[in-house]
Amino acid sequence: MGLRLKFNLVLIGVFAIGLAACAALSHSLLHNNARAEVERNARLMMEAALAIRSYTVNQIKPHLDPMLADRFLPQSVPAYAATETLNELRKNHPEYAYKEATLNPTNPRDRASDWEADIVTGFRNAEGTTELTGERETPTGRHMYIARPIRITNPACLACHNTAATAPPTMVKVYGAANGFGWKVNEIIGAQVVSVPMTVPIREADRAFNTFMLSLIAVFVFVMV
Repeated sequence: MGLRLKFNLVLIGVFAIGLAACAALSHSLLHNNARAEVERNARLMMEAALAIRSYTVNQIKPHLDPMLADRFLPQSVPAYAATETLNELRKNHPEYAYKEATLNPTNPRDRASDWEADIVTGFRNAEGTTELTGERETPTGRHMYIARPIRITNPACLACHNTAATAPPTMVKVYGAANGFGWKVNEIIGAQVVSVPMTVPIREADRAFNTFMLSLIAVFVFVMV
């Protein structure tokens, strides 16, 4: 075996080891960055929902409450306001989702699905938990979700959610007397759930990874030639 062949074999071996190390490091780094971007988007969406809720409580509800005796206006409900506003966002970005998933909701559209009910149960079983994050497969691809518990901390909420007999008649007329009652102070009745798609950021990470690795191989081939 000639010296040139030995040198080339050693060079190829060193490159293969270096390529494997670069591949592992860059793949992990790019995918972690992609997940961090998705999480930032999810947290921004959650903060937007909380801001809408706060705005509704402080600036909208006081003006609409006097009308409650004559007509129930769901726009005065923070959960309704946040859901409706973010549904406007979903008209252009349907893959994003926000829901105030509730086990016993007044509005039927807020009823928790099976996986959302599991999140609510998780909050109930771990009282100190303030946030849950995770990933799940959906028909449109992989999504990351962030969830925060909905806890009844204000006794004023029970004016509408204690019993149907004590709730505003105008609200009962709209939603009926079967759901959304029996809530208790400090009870976790649901969860705010934000779901954000991971498909595009992960695809971009894979594209950057492939470009980087092909560039390394091309440089090595050029050096060898």
